[in-house]
Amino acid sequence: MNETVFTVEATPIVYGPGAAAETGFHLARLGVTKVLVISDPHVAKLGITQQVREAIGERDVATDVYAHARVEPDESSMLEAIAYAREGGYDGFVGVGGGSSIDTAKVATLFATHGGELLDYVNKPIGQAKAPPGPLLPLVAVPTTAGTGSEATSVAIIDFPRLGVKTGISHRYMRPRVGVVDPLLLRETPSAVAASCGLDVVCHAVESFTARRFDTRERVGPDERPPYQGSNPVADMWSAKAIESGGRFLRRAVADPDDLEARGEMMLAATLAGIGFGNAGVHVPHACAYPIASLKHEWTPPGYPTDHAFIPHGFSVTVTAPAAFRFTHEGAPERHLEAARLLTNGESDDLAGSIAELIRDVGAPLTLSELGYEASDIPSLVDGALKQQRLLVVSPREPSADDLAGILGASL
Repeated sequence: MNETVFTVEATPIVYGPGAAAETGFHLARLGVTKVLVISDPHVAKLGITQQVREAIGERDVATDVYAHARVEPDESSMLEAIAYAREGGYDGFVGVGGGSSIDTAKVATLFATHGGELLDYVNKPIGQAKAPPGPLLPLVAVPTTAGTGSEATSVAIIDFPRLGVKTGISHRYMRPRVGVVDPLLLRETPSAVAASCGLDVVCHAVESFTARRFDTRERVGPDERPPYQGSNPVADMWSAKAIESGGRFLRRAVADPDDLEARGEMMLAATLAGIGFGNAGVHVPHACAYPIASLKHEWTPPGYPTDHAFIPHGFSVTVTAPAAFRFTHEGAPERHLEAARLLTNGESDDLAGSIAELIRDVGAPLTLSELGYEASDIPSLVDGALKQQRLLVVSPREPSADDLAGILGASL
């Protein structure tokens, strides 16, 4: 029997210029008395972390700061954050930064609450995919980029360089209790970061909108219902709006850091896309992105405030997106046509071509070869993509190993 029920869960969102000043109010309302603020060195250097810390302190909530979250967090950086979080006696956590900082805060909150080993909870086949035994300590997410939508999702992504693949921990308990989304925190975001994050928004939304329908899955009990259930009427509304906003505002947000209207709209779009894909799921572009980001650590992204080589998540996702959507089109043609119309304000029915044009316009890498990949790398990339079964199962057209090889080869 096919599924007849879908679940929509969403983080309560506080949105608007100056919203970050309310962070302490939400922690106090949740009963938190001592919080660890998890951030990254760049955001801390800009003073944003301290700004949020002071806002928390105004509500008489004690704070410590851990400002060592890694951009594109890996196994070692997560273990370091976990060790710190376990030692302080914290009854709440705050993630301040991009998806990397918020994902680090999610994992730290999980292990400060329940303990265990990292691979206990990591998705199969890399880990054991155990469910957390109960709810987590309160986590409030304060994003400083317009991209991952991590403030609204139940997943945290981790790179495992020793295995050549990224994967994550996914469970409804991982979703933050509150997302505080303040467009004023985007003022210092470099254009390259705005481009990568914004492309991630568009891909999140398009993949969710074109995902396999929830009622094509085999029916399971409510305790077994996956976070990524497939497209459904409620998630579709969030995803459609995010696609439309990406087409209207991303180019402006990248071109002009002072265009706060465009950057604010992209920040809201990131949260909307997070609600959409956080319930419906993402598929082929993201499944390919995780090995692309993990297999090689040789490319340093121009314009990024970083001291180490890595491929930003948004670039690793969109570099295969045109080829991936050409492949998935026949699985849900009307959805692909509608996504193209949303992205281009009705000017095009060509989803793959419209996304390729957007990638070019914001100056992002359009081919795998630009990121240092060659044809000889494709078998390893296919192997890594095939490990992302929680994503591939919601693809509107299920890809074989040969199909993935074709998508990756067309993206070189």
